[in-house]
Amino acid sequence: MDFEQLYITWYSRLKFFAREYVLLDADAENIVQDVFTELYEKREVLTMPVNTVAYLFTATKNRCINHIQRKILEKETAQWMQDEYSLTLRMKFDSLEAFDLEFASEDDIESRLDKALQSLPQRCREIFIMNKFEGMKQKDIAKHFNISVNTVENQMAVAYKKLREDLKDYVPLLILLFGV
Repeated sequence: MDFEQLYITWYSRLKFFAREYVLLDADAENIVQDVFTELYEKREVLTMPVNTVAYLFTATKNRCINHIQRKILEKETAQWMQDEYSLTLRMKFDSLEAFDLEFASEDDIESRLDKALQSLPQRCREIFIMNKFEGMKQKDIAKHFNISVNTVENQMAVAYKKLREDLKDYVPLLILLFGV
């Protein structure tokens, strides 16, 4: 059987077969078109003593499996992203609800910030203060301490992480002060 005759005879049956598994006509059409495209590119198979119909159904079945697996993975990823987003919103909401309006006094802010800064290791605290409060660039801080810029970056990351932990109930304060 030549390719054109094979296509005419089996296209609609394969589409119906695929449609039972992938649910959407467009997906079934794409799968069957891909199967026939692949067969056309390998049309030497048609001259071999091969059960072409079995080949077509097997290829369609395998493409349906791949399609379904990809869709499942996409759905799981989308759900994971939605869950992460919801968790982040929940944390921000809880943080805002817990944010004490009396906390807004300048003395209280300075006290909490000072306590959080004092909890940092000394060198880390010095680097953070030089960068955030004195406005020094990281390369200048690196020169001052005779360390690499990478070390300064790492110390800043440590400081941010520790401050986020210590001031986790005061996320608005962190954002206000450091853009964290």
